Amino acid sequence: MRNALVVLALFKAGAAGPILVALAAGLFVFPYVLFSATAGQLADSNDKSRLIRLLKWAELVLMGVAALGFLLDSVPILLLVLVALGVQASFFGPLKYGILPDHLRPNELLAGNGLIEATTFLAILTGTMAGGWLVLNRNGAAIISSVGLGVAALGLLAALPIPLAPPRGVIRAVDWRILRATNAVVRQALENRAVWPPILGISWFWTLGATLIAQFPVVAKVTLGAEGEVVSLFLTMFSLGIGAGSLLCVALLRNRASPRLAVVALLGISLFTWDFAATCSNAQGLVSVSAVVASPTGWRILLDLVLLSACGGFFSVPLYAEIQRRARPDWRARTVAANNVLNAAFMVAGAVVAAALAAAGVAAPHILMLTALINLPAAFAAWLWLRPVPEID
Repeated sequence: MRNALVVLALFKAGAAGPILVALAAGLFVFPYVLFSATAGQLADSNDKSRLIRLLKWAELVLMGVAALGFLLDSVPILLLVLVALGVQASFFGPLKYGILPDHLRPNELLAGNGLIEATTFLAILTGTMAGGWLVLNRNGAAIISSVGLGVAALGLLAALPIPLAPPRGVIRAVDWRILRATNAVVRQALENRAVWPPILGISWFWTLGATLIAQFPVVAKVTLGAEGEVVSLFLTMFSLGIGAGSLLCVALLRNRASPRLAVVALLGISLFTWDFAATCSNAQGLVSVSAVVASPTGWRILLDLVLLSACGGFFSVPLYAEIQRRARPDWRARTVAANNVLNAAFMVAGAVVAAALAAAGVAAPHILMLTALINLPAAFAAWLWLRPVPEID
């Protein structure tokens, strides 16, 4: 839905289109900073399965409003829905990850997180490709509206049989003062010496991902001079790599996660990001999908994309499992909420730095190369900080 809105804004809002695109991204991410702490408190203080069902009902209603917005070609309605979906997603995140330890054994957490990571990025891939293509077709708005409602309905049906997941330990009152609650949740998480290293690792992962995804369209259009379909191809390979890496991580580690393996994954991200940027800088004639797949250089670029994103999946999945395993059971959803807040803050900081470099005239491939170099000290820090710790009861 978000990508369909972006394309609709670009093609139907005239000169204001690019502004609306940037606004759409900000409107979706901002609620994570604002409401994650409250979401974590609610999740730790209530039955998580019940809250999940309530949020799925809310999603179904929002998809109905979105359908109205698409059928009316109303960007204001869709922007309002986007804000509401961001709020819904910010409340769903702590529940989604916080409920796993309630229903999975410790040695099953890696597989559970791998499946969530893989299916999440495959869903993003499907939505990105289908949403952007359908919204500009003749019956695209009606199809998108129907699909959105159908997916929301399926999500609700899937949530109905989720077993109960009542709160554990001390039940604390929810602090509805957003800024104070956010500060308290983040501070509490960072004071847990076992939890904050994987949280910082996940935040760095999302900073890398946001920076890379933002530069792919620029590399395709400006560096390669390619058509829009090449951007879709790049994003497709990136999403497939994340999904494959997440599932491969589960298969290879066999539920015996070692957080220090994240170091190898970070080194892989640097290596393949550098090679992708350097190869694109020297590539010629890759202006279409057919040209990319017909060229050895094109296949090298696509392989770099798959491998660097697979390393991303291999990096993030064990760390999510470590956050769940190391957090106190009565503070688990709050810990996930703190992770979400820091993720959003890191992503914004990374976007600001990348935008400043672009404004200074630094080319997209050079931004990617610089990202690859900065990632090397992060790998060294991961080696120092991501030490195995005993499970918290």
